[in-house]
Amino acid sequence: MAPHNIELVEVGPRDGLQNEPDIVATDVKLAMIGRIIDYGARRLEVASFVHPQRVPQMADAESVIAALPDRKDCTYIGLVLNKRGVMRALATRENNARGVDQVGCVIVASDTFGQKNQGQTIAEGLAETRAMIRFARAEGLRAQVTISAAFGCPFEGEVKHDTVIAIAEELAIEQPEEIALADTIGVGTPSETGELFGRLSDLLGSRIPMRAHFHNTRGTGIANAWAAYQAGVRIFDASLGGLGGCPFAPRATGNIATEDLIYMMARSDVETGIDLDAAIAANKWFAGVLGRELPSAVARAA
Repeated sequence: MAPHNIELVEVGPRDGLQNEPDIVATDVKLAMIGRIIDYGARRLEVASFVHPQRVPQMADAESVIAALPDRKDCTYIGLVLNKRGVMRALATRENNARGVDQVGCVIVASDTFGQKNQGQTIAEGLAETRAMIRFARAEGLRAQVTISAAFGCPFEGEVKHDTVIAIAEELAIEQPEEIALADTIGVGTPSETGELFGRLSDLLGSRIPMRAHFHNTRGTGIANAWAAYQAGVRIFDASLGGLGGCPFAPRATGNIATEDLIYMMARSDVETGIDLDAAIAANKWFAGVLGRELPSAVARAA
């Protein structure tokens, strides 16, 4: 990837939908994915392998994955929280099926939120996540990892940068394809973002790429994305329309909107590979599906 390009990881089909109160039908999810591919996204987080009683919106994960377009230029990601999730991801690749190309592991940077989200303290999460990365790699499945709640916890408040960097240092031993920092509850600011990603860059150097995942709960998500870009991040998660939110984080709201991220980057002469007009059209279509306007500021202004 060129120094002044970014890569979008479109998380709308998973993170964007997981907190929706009304179940989105499988065929609608697939239509959404088709439109996302049409506007240029080539990495898509398509589902999560979690218990359907905890996240009912993801109960059709295997059905969605089985019907994905078999495009060699696309990377399909499945979120996993434990080894069982990795095994479900591997099962999507059996009998010559395409399945997912990559699993996204998650570790939470606070004990309380980690126990509520996936039943693990930080120490337990580190052991589990490292084992998951090794297991996935041994089975021929690519793996990356996100440090969730890296900028703050809804239960414990401040998360110290030293805690986040110590987690990243442990994870880096396993050489995941990327290490992402996620502002799960949208409390981060640009100055904090620059400092934390600067420290992560110092730790990882050129060995492991950094990725950024921001939520716009307090209106700072896009500013944080620019601060992360200035700190050397070139891979960004975003969601069509700004949909999203964590079911286990009280009052959590959506991801930064794909349209808003792409607008900012394009106006700053950063190549994205995304057709903004097509993304706005996809936003309008999906707003019709849900029966409400989506949060993206750029789409609302169009």
